[in-house]
Amino acid sequence: MRALVTGSHGFVGKHLLRHLREHGDEVHGIDRERDVTNERSMHEVFEWFRPDVTFHLAALTHVGDSWDQAEEFTRINVVGTQRVLEASFAANPAAMTVLVSSSEVYGVTRPEDQPLRESFRLAPANPYSASKVEAERVAHEALRVRGQRVVIARPFNHLGPGQSVSFVVPALVSRLLEAAAHGDREIPVGDLTTRRDFSDVRDVVRAYRLLAEHGVAGEAYNVASGVDVALGDIAARLVAELAPSVELVVDPALLRPTEVPVSRGSAQKIHEATGWAPMIALSTTLKDVIDDQRARLRET
Repeated sequence: MRALVTGSHGFVGKHLLRHLREHGDEVHGIDRERDVTNERSMHEVFEWFRPDVTFHLAALTHVGDSWDQAEEFTRINVVGTQRVLEASFAANPAAMTVLVSSSEVYGVTRPEDQPLRESFRLAPANPYSASKVEAERVAHEALRVRGQRVVIARPFNHLGPGQSVSFVVPALVSRLLEAAAHGDREIPVGDLTTRRDFSDVRDVVRAYRLLAEHGVAGEAYNVASGVDVALGDIAARLVAELAPSVELVVDPALLRPTEVPVSRGSAQKIHEATGWAPMIALSTTLKDVIDDQRARLRET
């Protein structure tokens, strides 16, 4: 497989590059050195590399930031998707693109809606998810107008070594390690009552490659574990292991304007299409996140 990865320096991109190379694929990654919204730049790199498959990961992804940067989220996530698809088709009309969307496109859901299936209505609840819905529309339009091969991945929450502390679990691990080192008694947290479907990033990138091989153009596929876990349960596990004397205190400044109380995805469709199923246990993922954060603290 001759694969191009956009957003290759990001958390998921680094894991995807490693996974593709382990499978013997010829891989080229682009990141901030190439503006995905720049039409000329995208055509240059696609004409030069001519990939069989493009994994389009490049995006702004932090939900909290999207409230203050809605226009920039639209520019990168929507216009960037359009430019990547146009350049890919011009270079190789038969190429496949795996567009990474998000489970956030389902919006606020109720316990009785779970597990969420790909046929569930799309009702974005924040600027980030709105940009992902629009990016999906761009992909469907590319298929409708020019027959472009695009498959959509809708990953639910994923964790793993290398994830930024701007995301809740590595942030909590980092704060707990620092609190234990400094003797702090309290650390601020956001809403821990929400329940999320977590997968290991190494399982997620495996799903992306399988979708490139076996996904049906125009279809969307959840990438999910099928199990929802309360953030409070994860936090309690981390506190007990890392800093038993620390109390978690809710900080209103860390609460989002709109919060999805529960989200759990059905992985039936991707399993039937590709055989994919998660393999890495949450306990293993959390251990690897802890080890990663400890290594980072030692470097500072």
